Amino acid sequence: MRASIAVFYIAALATSAGLQAQGDPDALYKERVVVAKAREAAGIWSARLAKAPADFESAWKLARAEYWLGGHDDQAARRADLERGIEAGQQASRLEPTRPEGYFWMAACMGQLAESFGMRQGLKYRTPIREALEKVLQIDAAYQNGSADRALGRWYYKVPGLFGGSKKKSEEHLRKSLTYDPLSTASRFFLAETLFELDRKADAIAELQRVIDGPINPEWAPEDREFKEQAAERLKKERR
Repeated sequence: MRASIAVFYIAALATSAGLQAQGDPDALYKERVVVAKAREAAGIWSARLAKAPADFESAWKLARAEYWLGGHDDQAARRADLERGIEAGQQASRLEPTRPEGYFWMAACMGQLAESFGMRQGLKYRTPIREALEKVLQIDAAYQNGSADRALGRWYYKVPGLFGGSKKKSEEHLRKSLTYDPLSTASRFFLAETLFELDRKADAIAELQRVIDGPINPEWAPEDREFKEQAAERLKKERR
């Protein structure tokens, strides 16, 4: 009888833990490689924010989740995902103007929208993106291991020179970001692309190899794996 009670108690605890995990947006976001879980996390943060508009944590985390969905959701849903992310990031930056999270994830969603939906979006958001990232640098340049410098490096790479882009400044910002996280797959992959544009092919290939050989950061495992795949594809192309 005691054994039966113990088994029942353990099973009840396991069921309870599973239900808690299902309702925990942070736990769901960690499993964002399954898009449905990222979508569920975003839904929870969105509902919390609707109920409590001053909930800073839900605002910036919603922006972060929508950024991921903007690159992985069904194609037809991505633009709306990113627009919601921008709104959530703006709300977070208004709630806590001396914190970096809202500015950064707002800029990230704007950047994804600009890259994915044509020149008009790029022209619309190029200045707000740069200003938001520069704000992050002012508040906390080390935020998320130099993510603002990484994103600015990408901004200077993507924006045409006529509108302020610069491959030289791209390299400078990307190398600055690597001072915070020398193992960043994102920074090294972006640096490789910049170096290719600067006609420094050997250096670029070396960076791609570092991406492939580097460890996976558990916090950013889905992103790291994607950059490793992209690096392997580009390296294969360059060696043909």
